Amino acid sequence: MGVRGRKAEAGVFLAVAFVAAGLLGAVQPAVGIPPEVVQLTQFGPAAGVLVCALLWPARIRRRLAGALPGARHGAPPPQAPAVAPPARTAGSPPRTGWSLLVTAPLIITLSAGAYAVVHDGPVATDPRTLSHPFLLVVVAQLAGACGEEIGWRCLLQPLLRSRFGPLTSSGVVGVVWGVWHVGVFAQAPAYAAGFLVATVAMSVVLGLALERIRANRLLLAGGFHALVNLGMLLFMDEESGAVPPMLLFAAACLVVALLWVVRAGVRAPGATIAAARSGAL
Repeated sequence: MGVRGRKAEAGVFLAVAFVAAGLLGAVQPAVGIPPEVVQLTQFGPAAGVLVCALLWPARIRRRLAGALPGARHGAPPPQAPAVAPPARTAGSPPRTGWSLLVTAPLIITLSAGAYAVVHDGPVATDPRTLSHPFLLVVVAQLAGACGEEIGWRCLLQPLLRSRFGPLTSSGVVGVVWGVWHVGVFAQAPAYAAGFLVATVAMSVVLGLALERIRANRLLLAGGFHALVNLGMLLFMDEESGAVPPMLLFAAACLVVALLWVVRAGVRAPGATIAAARSGAL
């Protein structure tokens, strides 16, 4: 597929994801679903995927290969360049998603621990004190996270990965993901900057972790996303608009992302992009 086709696919997906998120956010009060349980805006990217699937069914089917179970023995994930995959080395990303799911609580532990020091004590919310059953919140958070990740990590990431290297494609997805949260820009500039750093860093973690995963990519990405959201709900108070917890969260995400980059042994961006382009689909 040519550059024009990729641009059309990305353009339609992003336009629908942004517009649908706005519309869903506007109707949420009317349908009576508490935003503390799940925010309907999270399903904006899923709407973008649906529209693209209606326009380009075969193409989107290829993009989503590996998003669900049953693709372990199929073709390599669509984000990989169309060249023979390199042999796995000690520094390569793991073939399972366990490291990704462990990374989410690590981010929360680092950020919440640092915030406890700055805040002169831990900030913790007893799940029993929430206005809705915690199990319902967990299930809804996972559903909402998957509603986002089917767009960000299962469609947009593979689309960009077919042209660029893992760091470049993950970074771009992270910027778009952060900007998509338009409400964050109503907060203090430092808060918005910290949020963008966090989304880019987490996107790098997700991009590297899913690089060779051939099945269940959606559940792995959604699980990571939901665990981070739940950790922030229980151990941070950044939703108040306070700047320190957001900056500490961003710093934790950045540290963990750098660890993933070192562990994965990712090549310099220029070399990676050149290699990806030489085998672009």
